[in-house]
Parts: sequence; structure tokens; C-alpha cells
Amino acid sequence: MSTLVGFDAWAELAGDSPTSRTEWAAVVAAWSEPHRRYHDLAHLAAVLGMAGRLAAGAPDPDAVRLAAWYHDVVYDPQRPDNEQVSAARARAGLRGLVSDERVEEVVRLVLLTASHDPAPDDRNGAALCDADLAVLAGPPEAYAAYASAIRAEYGHLSDEEFTAGRIAVLEQLLALPRLYRLPDVAGWEPRARANLAAELALLRSRAAAGGASGNATPPPSAG
Repeated sequence: MSTLVGFDAWAELAGDSPTSRTEWAAVVAAWSEPHRRYHDLAHLAAVLGMAGRLAAGAPDPDAVRLAAWYHDVVYDPQRPDNEQVSAARARAGLRGLVSDERVEEVVRLVLLTASHDPAPDDRNGAALCDADLAVLAGPPEAYAAYASAIRAEYGHLSDEEFTAGRIAVLEQLLALPRLYRLPDVAGWEPRARANLAAELALLRSRAAAGGASGNATPPPSAG
């Protein structure tokens, strides 16, 4: 297990107490569920590492890091409200471990990962969303591995259903004025858009060849 998801890293944010240890173990267990192919402990570690770096200048870097711990703590590919349920899980799990004000900021940030569209002045939100979407700007082979893992998580859908849902998600992302909000990572934008556009073109060609149902539950927005 990466030290980024170990108890010492958690305790820096939520303290070292029996309650904190129990909550950390429950969060790690959730991220370790066997149906996860992308949204797993490796993804959590990646987002935590990037969020720690990007939140350095944020108003509440600890809230950003805690939100990273919880942003996909509930992940069921067959339900559309994972972010909402994850936010509720964060509120319940953190109560009494950190201040009420920080709990509510963590909840707000987790909910923001449903759209990845923070307000222009939302430095906390930008740090979390940019960290979560960092995978989109990887080299083509890394992006292909990410896309393949997302498909594996949606194995209950037919190819036609998955293609329709994934096309909708890619179009939503490409319609954002900017994928990344922080100046430090503005250079990620061209590669991320190229990766998204390439996947979208591939899926559109598949849909045109075989037809795609428009009734699929969309796959996750990205990270």
C-alpha cells in the first residue's frame, strides 16, 4: 500500500484516535472493493499526491486533501449519484474528527467532482478537480489504460450502451471552457483535449457502425 493512503497520511488530517483509525480502515476498505478497476487505491493515491501539490496555495489545503480521500469513496457503476452518496459518507465519517466548518467544505468539494466545474474564484475546488482530472493529460498509452479500466468497471453494460453513455461524458468534458483551472497545470490542457477527442472519435465511429442505445447510465465523468 502506498504511504499516500497509509494511516500516517490520514492522521495528519484527521488525528490519531480509535475513531480516526476505524474511519481510515473503513475508507481504505471501500476503495479496495473488488469491482473497482480504475477507481481504486492506486487512483486514490494518485489524486492525493497531486492534490497535496496543487492545494499548497489553496485557502484550506487540508479540506482539499480530505475531499480527495472521499471523492469516490462510494463507487457503484450502476447508480448515478455516487458523488452525492460519497459526500454524505464524508459528512458522517468526519464528524467529530475535524471542525464542522471543514466537514462542510469537504462535502462541498466532493459534490463538485460530479461536474468538475469550479467557480473562477474557487481555489480549493480547482485544486481537487484538477488533481482528479490529471489522468486525462497523460501520454496516449496511459490514457488508453485509463479508458480500458473505465470500460471494465462498466462490464454490466453492452458495448452499445457503454458507447452511448461514454460519448455523452466526453462531449460534456470537451464543452467545458477549460478542463484545468490552475495556472500551474494549464499546460495539461492541449494533451487532455487531444486524448478526449481521440477517444470520442473512436467511439463515434463505433456507434455509427453498430448503433448505440441512448438509454445507458453514463459512465463517470472522468477521474
